[in-house]
This record gives sequence, C-alpha cells and structure tokens, in this order.
Amino acid sequence: MKALFYIGLVLLALLEILKVYFIMPFPGSQESDTIDIAYFLHSNRWYLRILFGLMIIGGASKAFRIRGKWVPAVVSLLVIVIVYYFNFEMMADRIFLEPETLTFKGKSENVLGDSTLVIAVEHEGEAKAYPVRFILYHHQVRDTVGSKPVMVTYCNVCRTGRVFEPIAEGQPEVFRLVGMDHFNAMFEDATTKSWWRQANGAAVAGPRAGARLPEVECIQVTASKFFNMYPFGEIMQADEVFTEYYDSLGKFEKGKGRSKLTGTDSLSWKDKSWVVGVEIGNDARAYDWNELKTLRIIHDKLGSTPIVLALSEDSQSFAAFRRNSERELFVLRNDSLIGQITRYDFSGRGGDGTKLDRLAAYQEFWHSWKTFRPRTSTYRFDRE
Repeated sequence: MKALFYIGLVLLALLEILKVYFIMPFPGSQESDTIDIAYFLHSNRWYLRILFGLMIIGGASKAFRIRGKWVPAVVSLLVIVIVYYFNFEMMADRIFLEPETLTFKGKSENVLGDSTLVIAVEHEGEAKAYPVRFILYHHQVRDTVGSKPVMVTYCNVCRTGRVFEPIAEGQPEVFRLVGMDHFNAMFEDATTKSWWRQANGAAVAGPRAGARLPEVECIQVTASKFFNMYPFGEIMQADEVFTEYYDSLGKFEKGKGRSKLTGTDSLSWKDKSWVVGVEIGNDARAYDWNELKTLRIIHDKLGSTPIVLALSEDSQSFAAFRRNSERELFVLRNDSLIGQITRYDFSGRGGDGTKLDRLAAYQEFWHSWKTFRPRTSTYRFDRE
C-alpha cells in the first residue's frame, strides 16, 4: 500500500508535466507527431487525476506510518508544487493574455511609427490594422471590422499572421490559446474543447477535427502603407496594461531578435529564413524573401493561375495578385503596378475603375510554410 502512495504521486506529477510538455516549446516536444497523446492527456486529465488521487489516498496511511514522516511529506509537497507550476504558471493562456481594451486611432492621432508592421483587414468600407508588435504577444485579438467578427492571430515562432471568422460549424465560437503543435500556436474552442491550428485554421484534435475556420482576407504592410491605401483607416494602439510585454522596438518584425525560437536566419531556405507563401486551392508556392527584395516584382504561374508578387519600396509591405493572363506583365514604379493599359496602386485598384484580384500571401518562417504545406513548391529565379 505504501508503494501505491508513491506510484500515485509519480503518475500525477508525470501527468501534469507531460500534458504541458507536449504543447509547449520544450526541447524535443515539437518535432514529433504527439498531438493525439497531448489531447488525450488534456481531455482526460480529471479522470486521471481522480484515479491517481485515489491511489495516493489509499496508500497514505501506510506511507506516513513510519518514523521518518518527513519523507512522504516532502515528496507530497514537491508534487503539489509541480501541479501548481504546470497549471498556473506554464499554461499558454496564462502567459499570453488577451488585450483588456481595444483602442484605435486614425492617421492624425496614431502614435506608432510609419515602419510599424501591421496586419490589415478591410470590410464594408472600414479598415483596421493590428500591429505585429502587439499581437505577437497576445496571439489573438477579437474584434469586428464592418459587420464581420474577426479573430486576428499571430504566432511569433512561425511568423504567421492569420485572420479568421470565429465561427465553427456555422456558430459563433470563443477560443483560448492552449499551446502549440509543431511550433505553431493552437487554440481551443469553448464549446467542444477541440484544438485548432493557427497556421491554417484547421481543427486537429477533438470532436471538430477536420473542420476549418473561415479565413478573412488580410494584408501585411507598414503603418505608412496602410494609411496610403486606406486614408480613413485606423490602427490598434497599445493596451497600457501590457506595455512591458510588447516588442516596443520592433526587433521581431525587423528580424533582429536573437531568440532561438523567434530569431531570423538571414540566409535563404533555412528553417528561420523568411518566405512569402502563396496558396491557390491545392497549389502552394514559397518565394524566398531575399530573392523578392532583389527582384521587387515576380511574375509567375501557380497551378493554372498567372500571378504577380510585388514588394513595396519600404521593403516590408508586399502583395500578390491574380493576373488576367500570362501575357499581362507589370513594371513596379512608386509602388504602382504599371501594365500596358492600366496602372494599379498597391491595393490593386486601377485608374480606370478596374481592380486586380488580391491573393492570400503570407510572410513566415520557411520551417512553418513547408510543415503545414508539405506539397509546396519553391520559386527559383532563372537568371540566365
């Protein structure tokens, strides 16, 4: 019976450690396909806690019926510390909190620098921008643009910005940050406790596995470019409660961070190299950021779709569009796409009233894009 006491304590400690280990960036925790194990431990934690608790209670009288009662007492205290630490100090939604208030300001009142990188959303004549330096801490910001509810997300370990409608299976849903899988942020819905991947909005575990959140069109640009495209737009300002947690100097967005998880590799096609990923249906392609900075504009064909990818003069803002035909080529000048007939601004609006269809394009680390788009191709410019 005394052994039962110690086995119960060890199993309880292992449960609390492993259910966090598999969904947080500990050494070796993110490389393997352990999502099913992690979800099992998380979903059944109370059943397992009760089982192990009964084992501890059943053997307690024997364990403490010894001269050195301090031994079981110390072991018990150690397990209590482990339970507390891994449930109150190491949980993702307790480390990265959501903003308490959302404040937006237009160009005349905005206090953020022109080079601040933002994720911008426009709907029904309203345009809002969410600074990367803020949402990389919060991981998600829930808001409404026009009449559309949005969930603006960012994972700094993948360098992925995505915007979704918080609607699962046709119903409004609330999400909390639960951890990560393969270095990508993961959210849990409140209704079914399913886990959803931030990189593509797909449910990967739980009753809703296989479902996807509706994605909202967004664009990553600088604050200056945002106001140039949307003079009426507004930018999210800092929540003063979290000032100490924000990347106030913009080191991350400029690729100057030194963290092993979030730092940038300046070389091409390394795990932490930047790429721009474009996806159309089942076709996906990655474009090297260094190549894009050199070329500034890339004409390509993804699947059967002719596309053009352009980088702004600020070397941070980028956009991808569908070309009307393979013969339609553009020259990039003063952040305008100049064709044979029509001149388009960086948002794709033409001077003659026409508009280019904007394509979903994302800047992220190469390891993220190739992990979640395993069939992706890579663009290589032929200089000959």
